[in-house]
Amino acid sequence: MTKKEEKRALRATLRHLAEDLPASYREKADAAIAAHLLSMPAYQEAETVFCFVGTGWEINTRPILADALATCKRLCVPLCTGPGIMELRQITALEQLIPGAYHLPEPPADAPAVPVDEVDLAILPCMSCNHLGHRLGRGGGFYDRFLSTYRSAAVLLCRERLIRDEIPLEPHDLPIPWVLTERGLFEDGTPARLG
Repeated sequence: MTKKEEKRALRATLRHLAEDLPASYREKADAAIAAHLLSMPAYQEAETVFCFVGTGWEINTRPILADALATCKRLCVPLCTGPGIMELRQITALEQLIPGAYHLPEPPADAPAVPVDEVDLAILPCMSCNHLGHRLGRGGGFYDRFLSTYRSAAVLLCRERLIRDEIPLEPHDLPIPWVLTERGLFEDGTPARLG
């Protein structure tokens, strides 16, 4: 099996696992992940934050988005503009998010663009990852393209029950230094202090 095929098979397995997670576990884990993130100095000190908008079985990032707005951070979220291509667009209220490409909540097309090099902290999704920060995305390449040019701090959010020791890797797959689960923060695979 090629790495691409391994990824496809693992995605199918994880999609079922994620959908079958009890709602009570998801809510509890998501609340803990958000609380951990908000206590990170990298988040507290960041002036410009890029964060995905969690939907469906993904981690609920709305508490993070709401806090960023309430604390007057410059908040940008993804706007899908083509296959595998997303732009970072600024929002000033959660009500600006509307169903867009792939039926995901997105900013309006006229929302201000934010250059990648102006982001202080990127909060990233995954289907799964390991504690070393090797991520398995959905396969669209959106975040791979983003990470190929992004050079500032990044944290990967994942529920502990979806963590996998072995993630199939291809040459373009870049590890994320920080992984945050409901158990806490891991830096390069090692448990780390949040504050």
